[in-house]
Amino acid sequence: MDFSLTDRQLELRERTRDFIAQQVMAYESDPRLGEHGPEPSLRAELVALARQAGLLTPHASVAMGGLGLTHFEKAIVFEEAGYSRLGPTALNIHAPDEGNIHLLEVVATEAQKQRWLRPQVQGQTRSCFAMTEPDGAGADPSMLATTARREGDHFIINGTKWFITGAVGAAYVIIMAKLEDGSATMFLSDMDAPGIEIERQMNAMDTCFTGGHAVMRFNDLRVPVDQVLGELGKGFRYAQVRLAPARLTHCMRWLGQARRAHDIATAYARTRQAFGKPLGHHEGVGFMLADNDMDLQTARLHIWHTASVLDQGHTGNFESSRAKVVCSEAQWRIVDRCVQILGGQGVTGETELMRIFMDMRSFRIYDGPSEVHRWSMARKILDQKAPAP
Repeated sequence: MDFSLTDRQLELRERTRDFIAQQVMAYESDPRLGEHGPEPSLRAELVALARQAGLLTPHASVAMGGLGLTHFEKAIVFEEAGYSRLGPTALNIHAPDEGNIHLLEVVATEAQKQRWLRPQVQGQTRSCFAMTEPDGAGADPSMLATTARREGDHFIINGTKWFITGAVGAAYVIIMAKLEDGSATMFLSDMDAPGIEIERQMNAMDTCFTGGHAVMRFNDLRVPVDQVLGELGKGFRYAQVRLAPARLTHCMRWLGQARRAHDIATAYARTRQAFGKPLGHHEGVGFMLADNDMDLQTARLHIWHTASVLDQGHTGNFESSRAKVVCSEAQWRIVDRCVQILGGQGVTGETELMRIFMDMRSFRIYDGPSEVHRWSMARKILDQKAPAP
């Protein structure tokens, strides 16, 4: 595959890089960045800056007001945005909104797009995706327990969801629920609809997601039939429409954070003196920087390759699982090494590194832990027809 960048892609990369460095990174010490992510006023300021820079919601279609980026172009822009933990918030490309925007563009009716998608692309609203449940539905969606019962022109939804990113402050929710025949279906609902209860926000290691993570309950939530997302019974199929690209965009954004960590560690290793010479001149530290460089390149090539597969029209489920495992583990190794290089500085808030470390750890879990992806890949490998001897 030819991974050389076009003039358009180079311009997007440099414009995004400059925007993050010159406008977004200054907000990283803003007190409105709290335990449950950026507060609404901080998010609004960042979104306004991205809108002015022409970089708001770049992955959305041109018809909806975005830049219509390909998956490969997203890889370039999202990595640059991820260099700051506030970059994805500014560009309106953070999870779960990025994946929800993609899903609605593919599946929603025109009326649904105008009601929920267009305001979101404009940066006016946020959303959440309610699939994970306390009793297991998430990594194993077959354990889905939330129910949707047909009653005339409505569905009555009951159930509990947790680890729902961005629920607090979201304008709408996509709900995965089980019909009476056992099949899964997605539903759209405004978050202020009677029957939706936010039980609590969960204190989490990561603090980069606007709205944090919440436990939410549906108590006889009435959803009109015209708020079914897609077709009845195809919820799991649509989940793959959303999740395969969303796994990859996580890899893109966190690659930016890993590169930031590496840059911090490299600068420290150049200037910190130990035993008569710069820290980086000691092989133990120099080797860690070299390993970081190899992991960065490995992750980037997996992302670019998988993005190219998606751009060719393939589902990319196998490739995105592979990229999720390779990238999450490589990027975690990078950040862990960087903390080791900085020593005491690495476990304090004196640099962004401690926060990157804490945010990064969960990446190996959400959108499927590494073990589930390995298991899924192994099944597909074993199911392949054996080559002729």
